[in-house]
Amino acid sequence: MRYDYLIVGAGLFGAVFAHEATARGRTCLVVDRRSHVAGNAYTESVEGINVHRYGAHIFHTSDEAVWRYVNRLVPFNNFINSPVAVYGNEVYNLPFNMNTFSRMWGVRTPAEAKAIIAEQTARERAGEPKNLEEQALRLVGRDIYEKLIRGYTEKQWGRSCRELPAFIIRRLPLRFTYDNNYFSDRYQGVPEGGYTPLVEKLLAGSEVRLNTDYFDVIRGNPDIAQKTVYTGPIDAFFGCRLGALEYRSLRFETKVLDTDNYQGNAVINYTERAVPYTRVIEHKHFEFGRQEKTVVSWEYPCEWRPGGEPYYPVNDARNGELYARYRALAGETPNVIFGGRLAEYKYYDMDRVIAAALAAAAKEFE
Repeated sequence: MRYDYLIVGAGLFGAVFAHEATARGRTCLVVDRRSHVAGNAYTESVEGINVHRYGAHIFHTSDEAVWRYVNRLVPFNNFINSPVAVYGNEVYNLPFNMNTFSRMWGVRTPAEAKAIIAEQTARERAGEPKNLEEQALRLVGRDIYEKLIRGYTEKQWGRSCRELPAFIIRRLPLRFTYDNNYFSDRYQGVPEGGYTPLVEKLLAGSEVRLNTDYFDVIRGNPDIAQKTVYTGPIDAFFGCRLGALEYRSLRFETKVLDTDNYQGNAVINYTERAVPYTRVIEHKHFEFGRQEKTVVSWEYPCEWRPGGEPYYPVNDARNGELYARYRALAGETPNVIFGGRLAEYKYYDMDRVIAAALAAAAKEFE
């Protein structure tokens, strides 16, 4: 045994666990098949702008312990996520709030907005909603659904809202205030200098090997570590013996533009089905950049294929049942800790990933 822990994946879960382990005197080897650390939170400097290579990442949390944890490592700025949505020539604020309702219906007061929403939702059929469309119509009514939900959701999932399960949107928050802050968490911001320096500090003290496949490592060195922390796809760990879990993926087209301000906001959603991309991200706005140029990414949802990047788990009944079977196998696998969005087959906000890794480390070292 050359290491106490072999940590598979240099994303947030693996990096936090490594940080906690090395702080306790344990030795860690961290391997990642990519050419960089930080997983999907990876940022790199282009024209002096920290580019979020795998989509917009805004750190937000109400967990004071997690907020203090990351701020001990790197300073965070005071960025507030206030995305807007474009439908045709119309521009709406997100999340759905009084600015949204005023633009859509010309109303001014919460009472007026509530009355319109109540009238529209009352028109929908009673009973248990059979699909996402029926669920959304009962929550927010026809206008908001058609302009701000339907097209975006169908692009994101690659299928009609009538084919998607209702539970995907158990609720849609409606705010009857003129507040464009997308998150309601107490703490919010982006690391000054991007997320990569944060992860690099977490990994200080560990040996890190990039462009390295876990299965190649253990094939040649099956006893390289006493325990493994695995953050990759759980089905891949077991050779997909029960079948492959499904994901949705993304592709990005990123350009450097010779202008200091392309769209005036960090994130703009495009909600029409006919527009092929879902979001346009202008990276400099995450850190209030004043560079003469700008870097912009167009985000396109796409089908996931083996070998591609898995982004969003398809949480339908079939995949839920399959994951439960893999989770049972994981519970019977000694000396392996499974954690993170791919190993747990769930969408994770960054603060929850960190909290989960801290909990796993606390359990391991108690």
